[in-house]
Amino acid sequence: MILTIEIGNSTITLGGVEGSDIRFECRINTDRVKTSDTYCIDLKTLLEIYGVELQNIEGVIIASVVPQVLNSVRTAIRKLLGKEPLVVGPGLKTGLDIRLENPGQMGADLVAADVAALSEHKPPLIVIDMGTATTMTVLDPNGAHLGGCVCPGVKISLEALTGNTSLLPGIQLDSPKQALGRNTADAMRSGIMFGTAAMLDGMIDRFRAETGWDFTIVATGGLAKHIVPLCHNEIVYDRHLIIKGLAKLYRDNAR
Repeated sequence: MILTIEIGNSTITLGGVEGSDIRFECRINTDRVKTSDTYCIDLKTLLEIYGVELQNIEGVIIASVVPQVLNSVRTAIRKLLGKEPLVVGPGLKTGLDIRLENPGQMGADLVAADVAALSEHKPPLIVIDMGTATTMTVLDPNGAHLGGCVCPGVKISLEALTGNTSLLPGIQLDSPKQALGRNTADAMRSGIMFGTAAMLDGMIDRFRAETGWDFTIVATGGLAKHIVPLCHNEIVYDRHLIIKGLAKLYRDNAR
């Protein structure tokens, strides 16, 4: 089994991959002050819950956008498994042609998402990752990464709205029944959910206009499954896109 770990700003996602099967997926909160020993206990507990024998873990790969947590989790893996995890970053072969002004600035999670999308879909592609931030990346007909956009995530937008306005309540992010909200909660829900869907559709239209390409569009991330059905564009939702990408990167580099 390959253990994949994605360290995001809000959550750490673990995945267990055997061949082409994803045995399990689970999440814990990202905590910047936890020690490596505490993360070691967390990882051991989660693996026990999902019935994973430590000796059956072939290797580990980590993608992180939180450097201080990466160090703690990497040390925890060494303590727990006695293995050195692969880390997505400089020195790891990705096979991606990254045409950014500074390729080193590309997030490890975006690298994994692009690798998985290219392995399953024909470019040109738009890859959407809806996490703490909502990112959209463009891959040209040859699979080269050209760039994209970074937008506030759904939860960030909601927290900013409720945290900076005295009379607006906290709400559940359920799918709105209609765009025309008839009360405060429904109006907020419409603005957040339909507004995010309209933002995605609008950026997709702009990418098409700038490039002239007919894209296949793939989306992942916790809230993507709620937003994708509200979009006018046809978007493939893949919950496990980053786990798949990390597993592929591990296999390609372990060879």
